[in-house]
Amino acid sequence: MTDTPPVPELGREPVPAPGHDAGPGRSHDAVTSVFRTALRDMLVLLGALAVLGIGLGYAVAGMPGVWGALIGIGLALLFSGTTVASMLLTARAPATTMAAVVMGAWLAKVVVLIAVLALIRDEDFYHRGVLAAVLFAGVIGSALLDYRAVRVGRVPYVTPSGDAATGGVREG
Repeated sequence: MTDTPPVPELGREPVPAPGHDAGPGRSHDAVTSVFRTALRDMLVLLGALAVLGIGLGYAVAGMPGVWGALIGIGLALLFSGTTVASMLLTARAPATTMAAVVMGAWLAKVVVLIAVLALIRDEDFYHRGVLAAVLFAGVIGSALLDYRAVRVGRVPYVTPSGDAATGGVREG
């Protein structure tokens, strides 16, 4: 007959097998790692997009194309970077705190985005098409990289805790 592990009773949590304890802070470390990966990938994308956007912007429209690319990169960094940075800074905070910070950052960046676009609306020193293309590529590319970081990140669904001496369950 095989030795089967005990089935947890109602009100008890399963405990990891000896040697497989998630340990305190490990799930936070995994989440932080995902956010760091997303931030790093976003900065690499925006750096490459800056080089490409400035080059193509100059080829398309001269200096106004360069300014359009620079403004687009700045806005993409503001829009994408604030979300990842706020999540990274609040990774160890309770979920409600993280949600409040992320929503506050979202509101602030939308206000700044609208203000910047309103301020430069009537200016002619930048090329609107280059700005729009670079901003679109930066924001969509960053969102896809965020998705990839979360998809390949190894974050546990639950963090087991308890005492293996109780047969794999902890009294609830």
